[in-house]
Amino acid sequence: MSGRIVVSLLMGFTIFFGIALFYFQVFAFYEKVKNLSSIEVSGLVIPVNNYVGIDSETSGLKLRGCFSADPKLFETLPKLENSTPLSAPFWFECFDNQKLQEDIDKGVLTVFMAKENEKDGIDRVIGIYPNGIGYQWRQLNAKYVD
Repeated sequence: MSGRIVVSLLMGFTIFFGIALFYFQVFAFYEKVKNLSSIEVSGLVIPVNNYVGIDSETSGLKLRGCFSADPKLFETLPKLENSTPLSAPFWFECFDNQKLQEDIDKGVLTVFMAKENEKDGIDRVIGIYPNGIGYQWRQLNAKYVD
């Protein structure tokens, strides 16, 4: 077998493997979630509108959600001091973790603990703007971050 054939086969396999790996990391394991009518935040069920989200059974950290809700329903809930939204796949456009983090740091986006240890070592967090636009994500529990 000539060297050109071996190199061509090796490059073809590498390109195919790279495309498959990209697909599985970015698309394959996400499930779209739509039309959720309510979310639970610290034991309180809050009605939401226009919910669009993604989740996955392969990782507890893959939950992301965008919705609108009445911000007054969150007023009595305890705020969360430290929160870091993780990035979402590029195709899930409503969730911009960098913008969310900037707004958390500025105090524009108020963050609440929705459920501590929802999955082992992973908390579900809700962020809500004064206009009622909200976001949901999971992050590592504080005991695993330090």
